[in-house]
Amino acid sequence: MKRNLSAEARQMLEERIIPFWLSLRDDENGGFISRVDYNLKRKAEADKGTILHSRILWFFSNAALATDDEKLRKAADHAWAFISEYMIDHRYGGVYWSVTAKGEKKDSSKHAYCQAFALYAFSSYYTLTGSEEAINEALSIYNLLETKSWDGKGYRENFTEDWAFNPDNSRFCGEEVNAYYTMNTLLHIFEAYSEFYRATGRSDVAASMKRILGIYIHTIYSPQKHRQEVFFSEDYTSLDAITSYGHDIESSWLIEEGARLLDDKTLIEKISSISTDMAKSVFSEAYDSEGFIINENRKGIKDRKRIWWVEAEAIEGFLNEYRKSKEEKYKEAAVSIWDYINKYFVDKRSSSEWFSELDDSNIPDMDLPIADPWKCPYHNGRLCLHLLKAD
Repeated sequence: MKRNLSAEARQMLEERIIPFWLSLRDDENGGFISRVDYNLKRKAEADKGTILHSRILWFFSNAALATDDEKLRKAADHAWAFISEYMIDHRYGGVYWSVTAKGEKKDSSKHAYCQAFALYAFSSYYTLTGSEEAINEALSIYNLLETKSWDGKGYRENFTEDWAFNPDNSRFCGEEVNAYYTMNTLLHIFEAYSEFYRATGRSDVAASMKRILGIYIHTIYSPQKHRQEVFFSEDYTSLDAITSYGHDIESSWLIEEGARLLDDKTLIEKISSISTDMAKSVFSEAYDSEGFIINENRKGIKDRKRIWWVEAEAIEGFLNEYRKSKEEKYKEAAVSIWDYINKYFVDKRSSSEWFSELDDSNIPDMDLPIADPWKCPYHNGRLCLHLLKAD
């Protein structure tokens, strides 16, 4: 019998992801409760991260657009109200890294990755509501990224509250590798620009997107290694031997989806070729027939942990490759990962969604939360929203 992934994704949304995140609405302080531990204990006093709240805003905006459900639109309105009042810096521009549970400024630093997710969310909220305030804030962040972060070669990443460059990027790289540029931040700037371009059709944004894709083609992507480099010095020397399978498969479909928005056939064909090469490499190196892909390979040592977002992005990437190549192995891999997620990642306890991480015996890590500033409804929610349109 033919699988109906669309119906299964709708069930995942309606029974797991949407109810869980709606239940975290904080009507006392605003925004959403930002930490739920493994034992499903809610930490109402936890700081509220702008990345998490931007991803919540993006998710509910797009879920409302997909379903025309008024309660989801209200959830998006609630997220926007908190972000616009407490997380946007109305003096220096951009968004803070985090605020307290009550909305007081906590970490006022400006990181390009954080700005990108705000731009991403504001663009979607504008598409849902037509809010001029949201699209004006989106334009402000775009302009800040282009004037403060872009340095003529790439996007510098870490800044103080008043936008002075801070070369300490250890938040994203760890102490051992202090990268000047990172693949991950560039990817999500491109993703945000793609969403902003969908919402506005601005020619300057299209030009910025093409410029970023040029960096991918000539610098980020390694044709010899069939993957992306991850961390870079100021002159774009690669700083560590990492194959991030999750980011490779995520990039494979995200950069191609964004490239398809642009009126440049040659560029689209080049990005599609890179996308295929990375998807093939992840399939051959990281896909396990049990139905998952492993996390990464660092200096020749494979990390076989299963990460919630990696598995979600693998389905997106393999389905993208299947649609292009019609090779059944990619569709079969995507379906097998979906089944693996339902078997092992979905938390069968009531009022929960997915575990964060599984070990090589498929056991969840009890030290990791169900929700925190990074564990969000973005990767799995986006997957399900895309699967709603599956054949």
